[in-house]
Amino acid sequence: MLMPALALGAGFAGYIARLTRTTVLDVLSQDYIRTARAKGLKESTILLKHALLNSVTPIVSVMGPLTAGLVTGSFVIEFIFSIPGMGNYFITAVTNRDYPLIMGVTLVYAVLIVLANIAVDLLYVKLDPRVKLSGERA
Repeated sequence: MLMPALALGAGFAGYIARLTRTTVLDVLSQDYIRTARAKGLKESTILLKHALLNSVTPIVSVMGPLTAGLVTGSFVIEFIFSIPGMGNYFITAVTNRDYPLIMGVTLVYAVLIVLANIAVDLLYVKLDPRVKLSGERA
């Protein structure tokens, strides 16, 4: 299971690492980081509590589309590594023109992607106090 996991996750892990680095470097140039250093806070406290916490929102925002990439990438990984799963059944259904199975698997994956995007939106509201749900008052 190590090879399929690495094949599926390595590209996404690199993208998240690059995005994390970029956003942390952007946050480290902000005024409140300079103020925290001027107060004499430890560098580890500045990085963890101020920089990383404030740079996590763009990373969480990207998780929804990355989930779609993982789901669609699992089709190929399951087929290449001969792993029995929904992606393998989907590919078999396409080659056999089994339209009800194609529609069913597509619907299941669409629901998974929608649920992942809803979870990302709710997590974004939790992480950033400036963002409110449409029913909440300011």
